[in-house]
Amino acid sequence: MLSCIIYKIKTMIEENVRKIKERVALACSRGKRDPAAITIVAVSKGRSVQEIGEAAAAGITDIGENRIQEAAVKYNGLRLAACGLRPVKWHLVGHLQTNKAKDAVKIFDLIHSVDSPHLAVEIDKEAAKINKVQDILIQVNTSGEVTKFGLKPDAAVEVIKEIAGLKNISIKGLMTIAPLSDNPEQTRPYFRALRELKDKLVQLWTVDCGLWTLSMGMTDDFEVAIEEGATMLRLGRALFEG
Repeated sequence: MLSCIIYKIKTMIEENVRKIKERVALACSRGKRDPAAITIVAVSKGRSVQEIGEAAAAGITDIGENRIQEAAVKYNGLRLAACGLRPVKWHLVGHLQTNKAKDAVKIFDLIHSVDSPHLAVEIDKEAAKINKVQDILIQVNTSGEVTKFGLKPDAAVEVIKEIAGLKNISIKGLMTIAPLSDNPEQTRPYFRALRELKDKLVQLWTVDCGLWTLSMGMTDDFEVAIEEGATMLRLGRALFEG
């Protein structure tokens, strides 16, 4: 019975990955983009180590978690079960409190949710203690919703300038979360706003940020996000549910 359940999970995730890649390719064709430029992050909140392992076996190399405590369990569990699996990168896609920065830098390859100079300084300090340069994204609240974390777009430029000199962090790009909507087309302005902010930074910045990551798009709206320039998608249900 257990082996049958495991087989069903495996085949479901394999099929989901195949369908997602087809949809990514179609969205890229509409935007005249290369599908190879899109990274799929499997958001594994509430999923088992077994499910994450099956996603990795199906070709997903990036795993996203919302909470550090849950991530630590899976991080250690997957390392123990990693025989034959390709290495994965770990992403923190949920809000990070400053008092958790010490734990975050030990696990995550990329932190998506940096939204203040204070948090950036704390990450820099903790990364320095373990001789690590921590990759981060700047979270921007393009929708203006009070329930969402992130910098206001008009504040992002100054914050990035302020923290760019920190030696133990590396700013890799921007992240946003669009409002929930039954119509994916309604999310387009919020993704476009993030791309336009990136374009502004390219013009203002003293270093080349033209290839910066844009982490935007989830299960219900990722195709629109791709059309607006997303380079990184955060997908949960689309990968792990039938």
